[in-house]
Amino acid sequence: MTRWSGRFLGALAFLSLAAPTLAADIDTHRALYDLSLASAKPGSGVLGATGAMYYEWGETCDSGWTVEQRFRLRLLYAESGGAEISSTLVTWESKDGLRYRFTERRQRDGTLTEELHGEAHLDGPGKGGEAKFNRPENVNIALKPGVIFPTAHTLLLIDRAKAGDTFISRAVFDGSSVENATQITAVIGPQLKPAPPPARQTGGDKDNPLASPLLQGPAWRVRLAFFPPDSHSETPDYELGMRLLANGVSQDMELDYGDYVVKARLDEIEPIPKPAC
Repeated sequence: MTRWSGRFLGALAFLSLAAPTLAADIDTHRALYDLSLASAKPGSGVLGATGAMYYEWGETCDSGWTVEQRFRLRLLYAESGGAEISSTLVTWESKDGLRYRFTERRQRDGTLTEELHGEAHLDGPGKGGEAKFNRPENVNIALKPGVIFPTAHTLLLIDRAKAGDTFISRAVFDGSSVENATQITAVIGPQLKPAPPPARQTGGDKDNPLASPLLQGPAWRVRLAFFPPDSHSETPDYELGMRLLANGVSQDMELDYGDYVVKARLDEIEPIPKPAC
């Protein structure tokens, strides 16, 4: 299992060269997803997967977006038994798409395996910049012109989907490894009609998350392919499919690693009030 990071649903991230013109109207929210194994190829060695993911997209008074993601996934292997992988990711990104801060901690079976922390900036819309890591080591990386940050990437995807575009390819830096920006290609399907709100109750006292007004707006099926940094490979590291709404909410996700696919089913969702600045 490689690179479980904010990309799992924050790989919802895209921006044009002129960040202030983006039209996406984001609803800040928090959501809980149930993780499970969707499929596995014979010979993959993966027998099962269970877990959960918490995701929060917030807004700050200093003209920034915040993302917090926590996930826990237990994989069952045919030969080596089970392994539990967990991660915590916290990021801040300026609304003009030019500044970015990130912290991520990853664990395997309760033992810390990697910690990343740093910040990055661009010298202007469409211009290059620099990323500075201070964990796991002090490393500076030059960012080429055209590189964008994750939340900006999400906004671009939504903006282009509204315009009817069907294909986008951009270099995105998210700090998930001490490497340069990853090339992400996106295929966007036609706009989906909003689903009629289902009944509020699924049984007992638990509300049906699909009845939330956050899920009743325009949406598109999107397929993202993540390619290694500075690589000419025709094969992506992994792919992410989702139903992406115009307000930034992601639903019905599948993460495809080739040999096996993990799906994320929305279990709970609620809005986050915008800050009173």
